[in-house]
Amino acid sequence: MVDNVSEKSEVISKNFIEQIIEKDLAEGVYKEVVTRFPPEPNGYLHIGHAKSILLNAGLAKKYNGRWNLRFDDTNPTKEKTEFVQSIQEDVEWLTGEKKQEIFYASNYFDQMYESAVKLIKKGKAYVCELTPEQIREYRGTLTEPGKNSPYRDRDIEENLRLFEEMKDGKYPDGSMVLRAKIDMASPNINMRDPILYRVARMTHHNTGDKWCVYPMYDFAHPIEDAIEGVTHSICTLEFEDHRPLYDWVLRELEWENPPKQIEFSKLYLQNVVTGKRYIKKLVEDGIVDGWDDPRLVSIAALRRRGFTPESLKKFMELCGVSKSQSSVDYAMLEYCIREDLKLKRSRMMAVLDPIKLVITNYPEGQIEYLDVVNNQENDQLGTRKVPFGRELYIEREDFKIEPPKKYFRLFPGNEVRLMNAYFVKCEEYITDETGKVTEIHCTYDPETKCGTGFTGRKVKGTIHWVEASTAKPATIRLYENIVDEEKGVYDEEGNINLNPNSLQVLENCWVEPELANAQAFDSFQFVRQGYFCVDAKDSKDGKLVFNRIVSLKSSYKPA
Repeated sequence: MVDNVSEKSEVISKNFIEQIIEKDLAEGVYKEVVTRFPPEPNGYLHIGHAKSILLNAGLAKKYNGRWNLRFDDTNPTKEKTEFVQSIQEDVEWLTGEKKQEIFYASNYFDQMYESAVKLIKKGKAYVCELTPEQIREYRGTLTEPGKNSPYRDRDIEENLRLFEEMKDGKYPDGSMVLRAKIDMASPNINMRDPILYRVARMTHHNTGDKWCVYPMYDFAHPIEDAIEGVTHSICTLEFEDHRPLYDWVLRELEWENPPKQIEFSKLYLQNVVTGKRYIKKLVEDGIVDGWDDPRLVSIAALRRRGFTPESLKKFMELCGVSKSQSSVDYAMLEYCIREDLKLKRSRMMAVLDPIKLVITNYPEGQIEYLDVVNNQENDQLGTRKVPFGRELYIEREDFKIEPPKKYFRLFPGNEVRLMNAYFVKCEEYITDETGKVTEIHCTYDPETKCGTGFTGRKVKGTIHWVEASTAKPATIRLYENIVDEEKGVYDEEGNINLNPNSLQVLENCWVEPELANAQAFDSFQFVRQGYFCVDAKDSKDGKLVFNRIVSLKSSYKPA
């Protein structure tokens, strides 16, 4: 009975893509599952791409197939080697898999050219000399059919000659294109004799100056998939109207067992910036310090901020795979990283806004080392030695001269527990000429040492601290959304509504000496503060820089 229930649950949990794949395998349409992730190397990947990467890699793994990382580098005007490298790093980090073989669409340019020639010989493609403006004019509208190009009925021999001359560089950029001959009256505008090739004299990052004609995406993509033996070409919903053209190309080129295109909904994250041109402007204007600025949602930025591959995988699982468009609250992503880190990371002490506390009855010059549990919810993380002495730093907000109601932290005459240490009682405080407190003087009770089982009296407040002589200085960066959420992402002119408080830099913070050994991307919980990550770009030996990944708590609860 139990087995039946679990089997039923398994069936229900399968998304629509998995159902298609399993049907294809059961019917023998394909012998194995081959998927691909095909980014264009014209910018850094963002969190939306992460969904596609994990989906394609996950399906291949689930069905014991394979997946390809392929650069769709058919447009040399926007592509850079820098983007190729960053994409490879992102994919490896996210999947945990270093691709031994990287595929490039540009490696298939010869086959694409021959495919175009084949279409010409079949009478399915022609060279057109209409200007771009004329092509748009002839295309028609959603309610009106297009009209045939005057060059549509050129004979095959002339088309072959002109196309070869295009390849040989006899014509200027933009003067000619190769178009598919399909149907100018089709209700699907994408089928109204779409452009297959254009003339463009550009140096390509992979092929150099070999070519001056380049294929269009809609023509190149199905050929790339077919060459690589892809079975399920999974893409986002905006390509749904392009699927008839995808199928037409493969059918006319007579591919056996052609790939099947399947569309799913994009990931829309509320109040974030993913558009490459907007991020490029933020970088150029110096508002962010690069494509990996922790306020962005590029994969590189999320990694630098301290998100983990596991947290992104959990996030994608919660989002699900469907055909219906929806947007997701950023709080869900924050929930996922909290859930991933809370049992995996040590809980360290850091003071972000320090004020000195002196224990007047503690021996001068003495340092003792306290045994502190790294994570109270996970014994496997063990313990560490934390230095304790006469002078400490505590958070300024943990002391009030005149405390408000229900304030249980430190104030004159009150006693609190120093976390993992002793009870201390405030005896006096010192202020500067402005009235700002500069130092707090306390006494401690040696009998109240943590772990001794002391029950003589209780205190309501516990505060954290770091020992002053051994503490390490640190810069702490607190992030908020780069977008002003009240105004929305864009203004009426299409500019980003920037949040002026998106970054707060705290200097002169103090952290436990243990953190001096922290390396780039290492992350920790700072007790009572949140989760923090060592900045991979700016943190150096002797100059620690931490990025706040996320605060400790949120009102968000998963459905």
